[in-house]
Amino acid sequence: MGAARVAVRLVIMAHPPASSGHGSPLRHGAPLRARLHELIDRGGHSFSFEFSPPKDDAAEAALWQAVRSLEPLAPTFVSVTYGAGGSTRDRTVRITGVVARETTLTPVGHLTCVGASQAELRQVIGAYAEAGVDTVLALRGDPPGGPGRPWVRHPDGLDHAVELVRLLREVSGFSIGVAAFPEKHPESVDVDQDARVLVEKAEAGADFAVTQFFFEADTYFRMVDRVAALGCDLPIIPGIMPLTNIRQIERFAQLNGASLPHWLLGRLEPVADDPAGVRQVGVEVASVLSRRLLDGGAPGLHFYTLNRSTATLEVFANLGVDAPPQS
Repeated sequence: MGAARVAVRLVIMAHPPASSGHGSPLRHGAPLRARLHELIDRGGHSFSFEFSPPKDDAAEAALWQAVRSLEPLAPTFVSVTYGAGGSTRDRTVRITGVVARETTLTPVGHLTCVGASQAELRQVIGAYAEAGVDTVLALRGDPPGGPGRPWVRHPDGLDHAVELVRLLREVSGFSIGVAAFPEKHPESVDVDQDARVLVEKAEAGADFAVTQFFFEADTYFRMVDRVAALGCDLPIIPGIMPLTNIRQIERFAQLNGASLPHWLLGRLEPVADDPAGVRQVGVEVASVLSRRLLDGGAPGLHFYTLNRSTATLEVFANLGVDAPPQS
């Protein structure tokens, strides 16, 4: 298991600040994949954050507050998701573009096959490019009716994320990220099939992967070993979701196929009626998991922030990760 982890670590990004003296300044104008190669030899780990598109102006104000709170940590990148069924596509593209133009952050836009023809997908790719975004996370996306409902492709669209990766490679010079599943994807036969699909995405041109959230480090390391056993060294960044709301995490776990371990439920039960207690447990669990992942050879961490910064900042403090000096 250890050898596989080391092999993956060698090809992932690290992120010291541009002014830290670790060699020449990072080429922020270059595609993310090019900068990843530059960062490999610099040491450290990648840290990144994911935000959701707000549904109204008040939620958008809260989003920007979270973005600005986390910006001093100089993450490797930040991503902005689509809403369910691609419902917030235009808002996502707009917000990702604002991140590119008005912050020091490297934005990653989401792109899904849901309800879109290939012509529409090309238009979105063009819109990202015009907005200054050159990295996307290529996903099939959930069926419009939600997980568990049958997938129906657009008549002129695509069926799988690997096809979307190929389209991106054909029409753009973008850096491309894809999703990975430490636990079995709800539609997969088994975890071995998931590993083969991830390898196909890499062969199609994916540059890195970000996992769905999970709560046990060994789940991630077993997935890394399965992929490495197939001869693939795709960088795989573990996804972390600090648990702050029991009902919310249960819903997300059901949507993503993640399991809630018995030991975690046991820790939550005594504080189930105490929101502050739930939050404290969630931050502690995320901190311990994050440390185990980094110590075990994971290349970094990708935080699902739910558009809030405080829990993520607390995890960083518990890990001893300081904000770098600003140049």
